[in-house]
Amino acid sequence: MAVKSVKIPDIRIEKLIYGGDGLAHHDGATVFVRFVLPEERVVAEVVEQKKKFIRAQLDAVVEPSPTRVVAQCPHFAVCGGCHYQHIPYDAQLRYKTEILRETLRRIGRVEWPGEIRVHSAQPWGCRNRAQWKVRPFAENGAAAGGDPRLGIGYYGANSTTLVPVNDCPILSPAPIKALLSLRDALAAGALPRTLREIEVFASPEAPAAKAKLLLTATFAGLPARATEIGAKIRAAVPDIESLLLHDPARERMELDGPGFIEYETPVAKYRVGHFSFFQVNDFLVGPLQEQVTQSSAAGVGREGLALDLYAGVGLFAVPLARHFDRVVAVESNPAAARDLASNVRGQGAIEVRTADVEEFLANYKAQPDLVVLDPPRAGLAPGVVHRLLRLSPRRIKYLSCEPPTLARDLRLFLDAGYRIAEIRLFDLFPQTFHIETLARLEKGS
Repeated sequence: MAVKSVKIPDIRIEKLIYGGDGLAHHDGATVFVRFVLPEERVVAEVVEQKKKFIRAQLDAVVEPSPTRVVAQCPHFAVCGGCHYQHIPYDAQLRYKTEILRETLRRIGRVEWPGEIRVHSAQPWGCRNRAQWKVRPFAENGAAAGGDPRLGIGYYGANSTTLVPVNDCPILSPAPIKALLSLRDALAAGALPRTLREIEVFASPEAPAAKAKLLLTATFAGLPARATEIGAKIRAAVPDIESLLLHDPARERMELDGPGFIEYETPVAKYRVGHFSFFQVNDFLVGPLQEQVTQSSAAGVGREGLALDLYAGVGLFAVPLARHFDRVVAVESNPAAARDLASNVRGQGAIEVRTADVEEFLANYKAQPDLVVLDPPRAGLAPGVVHRLLRLSPRRIKYLSCEPPTLARDLRLFLDAGYRIAEIRLFDLFPQTFHIETLARLEKGS
């Protein structure tokens, strides 16, 4: 139940946990509160109270940690995007490593005494994708004064209230430039009031070429003059390579452009379309490719078969073909599978299957030398694990964006006789609680 104006006057934060909260105890209940640091004493206001736990909002820091820093973004703690800007970056990495280790132990009973190798890069200006909400200022309550103009930004933390933003320092330069241009166009009334969301994805800046944008504009009712709307969006954001106007309720789409942009990594150029997934951190895409696809042992020559499951647009399938005679890349999203087929065209070693992973594995017989797994946050369905164990791959590389589901799935592989050979943490999402983990598993003898 919701509780108003009830404050906990003095609690000590014990540790940070996965999800962005600090954990404390008060009168026998566990208290979760954000934007804190271990050992800090804080005052918190109760926002939800259950029998055994309390969710609270930070009211004041009574005894701050000596490591606490001033957030770089003026919208921090109001916008729901970032969680750790009050923490120095080296400390963020340390806390994430501790959280990962503890989550594996608590949820999966996975004890990993070895090193967790951390891969990090620039903690600012690294994110190549953003999704902004568009709403009338008047929807934000009386304080907006009935302002009919449209604002652009993010939802507030645990809220569907728009937080208009004029900066977002985690974004790379091209999306920031687009954000500011769109903000001005909306304020001037140049875009229709049925516009609800804008998503941008940017190719990396290069010395000889500007970044190109893939922009998807979602409407609650796309007006009839879609061409005119597209022209106004392009006038505001000249760097758009491909523009898609989308009205999901009416299943209407208007495409202006090729439908994709090219994103170049140290390995290859990739076609990435409007509805395809791609890694969001410009600085760590290359290191991630290298660690996922390189051989686990020095001096190993070409191997036989690799399965790239949840293959997306082929980020890993393409470099895997350098080390394997045959690569089977499986992707269920038809849009991503089209990009995947384009990206591997001419590479005879790579076979594309547009299929659900579990259904594909149900009829697959060959034993792989390596299986690469990059599932969504929900992790692996039980049937996927069961069918993989039947194939008995020699090695598995599991890339996960959700430590709790990774812990659950690793437990199943360990119980079946696999062992963990290595765990790496890639900080693809600086300033947030999100953790990307690469676990290398080997078949027990």
